[in-house]
Amino acid sequence: MTTTPQPAEPTRATAAPGANAATVEQRARADLPVQGMTCAACVRRVEKALRATPGVAEATVNLVTQRATIAYDARTTTPAALAHAIVEAGYEVPEVPDASALGGAPAAPADAGVTAASADGAASADAGDTAASADAGATAASAAAPPPRPHPAASERAAAMDAAEQRERRALRRDVAIAALFTAPLLAVAMSHGALPALEGTFGRWLSLALATVVILGPGRRFFRLAFGALRHRAADMNTLVSLGAGAAWLYSTAAVVAPGLFPHAEHGHLPPVYFEAAAAIVTFVLIGRLLETRARKRLADAVRGLVALQPKTARRLRGDAEDEVPAAALAPGDLVLVRPGERIATDGEVVRGASAVDESMLTGESMPVDKTAGSAVLGGTLNQSGALTLRVTKTGADTALARIVDAVEQAQGSRAPIARLADVVSGIFVPVVAAVASLAFVAWLAVDPTAAGLATAIERFVAVLVIACPCALGLATPAAVAVGTGRGAELGVLVKGGAALEAASRVDTVLLDKTGTLTSGRPELTDVVALAGHGEAELLGLAAAAELQSEHPVARAIVEGARGRGVGLPAASDFRAEIGHGIEARAAGRVVRAGTAAWLRRAGIDTGALEAEAERLAAQGRTPSFVAVDGRLAGLVAVADRPTEEARRAIAALRQLGVEVAMVTGDRAGAARAVAEELGIRAVFAEVRPEDKARIVREQRAAGRRVAMVGDGINDAPALAGADVGVALGSGADVAVASADVALLRGGIAGLPVALDLARATLRTIRQNLFWAFIYNVLGIPIAAGLLYPLTGWLLSPVLASAAMSLSSVSVLANSLRLRAFGRG
Repeated sequence: MTTTPQPAEPTRATAAPGANAATVEQRARADLPVQGMTCAACVRRVEKALRATPGVAEATVNLVTQRATIAYDARTTTPAALAHAIVEAGYEVPEVPDASALGGAPAAPADAGVTAASADGAASADAGDTAASADAGATAASAAAPPPRPHPAASERAAAMDAAEQRERRALRRDVAIAALFTAPLLAVAMSHGALPALEGTFGRWLSLALATVVILGPGRRFFRLAFGALRHRAADMNTLVSLGAGAAWLYSTAAVVAPGLFPHAEHGHLPPVYFEAAAAIVTFVLIGRLLETRARKRLADAVRGLVALQPKTARRLRGDAEDEVPAAALAPGDLVLVRPGERIATDGEVVRGASAVDESMLTGESMPVDKTAGSAVLGGTLNQSGALTLRVTKTGADTALARIVDAVEQAQGSRAPIARLADVVSGIFVPVVAAVASLAFVAWLAVDPTAAGLATAIERFVAVLVIACPCALGLATPAAVAVGTGRGAELGVLVKGGAALEAASRVDTVLLDKTGTLTSGRPELTDVVALAGHGEAELLGLAAAAELQSEHPVARAIVEGARGRGVGLPAASDFRAEIGHGIEARAAGRVVRAGTAAWLRRAGIDTGALEAEAERLAAQGRTPSFVAVDGRLAGLVAVADRPTEEARRAIAALRQLGVEVAMVTGDRAGAARAVAEELGIRAVFAEVRPEDKARIVREQRAAGRRVAMVGDGINDAPALAGADVGVALGSGADVAVASADVALLRGGIAGLPVALDLARATLRTIRQNLFWAFIYNVLGIPIAAGLLYPLTGWLLSPVLASAAMSLSSVSVLANSLRLRAFGRG
């Protein structure tokens, strides 16, 4: 179990009348692995148990990731009490390393008695005891008022979850092997139809009873245990249906073998039919389905595992002249760490010695290695390439950029999409309705034929209806697709913060884009060089760049980089002086060069009239012109502009292909905005707007019926991002966890936007496909199993085939969801 204390939130300080002190909430979050859930009914039961625990503010349980996320008051309850509530609801909470592994205060361990109860499937207390123990735990927790515990590292959390899943898979493989070993001869006996005379009659029936009993009371015990747990809480789930179906077939058949005289016509030598093969096959096929589901679930978490694997297990910590190899989890802020070439950086820090190039592509999407020198920030999980670095640790554990990305992906995978509401509603009444339909089918078939043969047929229909119904497929339809979609997004550098954001993004038809830093690079580039007669363009540019070389102004840097990019040599310059907001003057190649505004040149008695019209034309195109004079005479002008990036061009074209309207919303002047918009083919432009005006434009677009995505930097555009249907931030690994947006694009800047929208649409298509087939399967399968079509078609579905179909239905939903892993690979 893991605990993440949030920043202290004394938001609700309440004092009883006459009290001297106020009780202040200490909000924390716990992530608990939950085993044994099979359908949406299980999810609701766990959520209900957690929300009934004192101190719990909110609880969300995800069927696919098998995880419960709980927001609670750390002064009222503890993770151990939360785990106890889950176990009392009939499920298991595997042991997970506590926070002490990170050098913090240890998390409260789970009660040994609780663990035993979960393993044996029997609790030592009833519902009243549960409430009492929860209250007692709450009182103790309140008295102790433990300080918030540090959040375990993502690697610790992932390793613990992997270990729990491996134990579950091992148990399932063992049970499947045992069940299949005993079910195969049962099916052979049932299908021999006299081909094996030795297996006919009493011997064959007692052999079938023995084989089926091993399957039912061995591998099948888990279904009865979980169904009993649900019954204790006046609930029903998938295990209830399997237990009723397999149990009814086994009990009826056992009675038919042990006491055949109870059945009509037995005294005339007519032995009643038995359905041992159906009882055993139900258990076997459902177990096979569960095993396939666990394998598929493992692939759902591949994105998180891939991120976690980036963090090295150890680091070289420096203490004076000594170098010690220590676990990465043991590092603390302020420690000095040595990172050699070819090694991954263990945690976030700041370089204090050395120089190197670091590959950050796995976190920031930067395709080229980034040069790092003293004072540079580095991120844990990135790859040091060329030189040795000594860095001072600044962040560890859950505070690192990598951990926050992993946390964002895990929370997104565990969230729900609004489209799942229908499935949740149906799942809530599914099991009682199916039990009612099965009972109705039993009564109807028995009424049609009240003989012994009719009773056998009625039981067969009863069992078939129970085992073919599959709430698992409905429960998995949405969370499976959301988990795969968000995981694939993380691999592509797109962090989508949950199912609701995915669904909203899939419906976007209008995108509002900020200009600077979103559509453009955010830094000026040289665009024009205009030379008057007597001066060549290269000569003019060389003199201007030489004069600007000592200036730190962005326009000056753009002119210098532009000259170098065009292969123009820069003569030596001296006597540099600058006047902020006006221009510069320097001596280059023995000539006096003055560059800047028209007013700056006129103050030196230089007439700029010959080029003012050209300057106005360039300014109207969004460019920034600078007049250049040489030896007191106008020589020409140079212009710079913040140009659209190639990524922006590709993104706009891709958005058009998706049928999305694009508009620019910027605080820049109208001329610059229009110039960039024309270059990119954007027709709608809102220029010279303040941040609050951007939010107003978003509201107006939504009021007009548009589904709006606002793209910005996540800081200046926060009001607009929050007001849009979908807020999209251009982030990096360092700021993604605090971005005020629903979607963060980590790689390729704006080029990731079409990928995000297309992935959202693909995920929603997959969810709709899953829901459609899950509903169709149940709508068609249940009537066929009940025999409703028998009078018209003669179709009857055996319980054996019904159980196989049920297992395959949930596996097919997972397989369909896993197709999203191929998104963007073609």
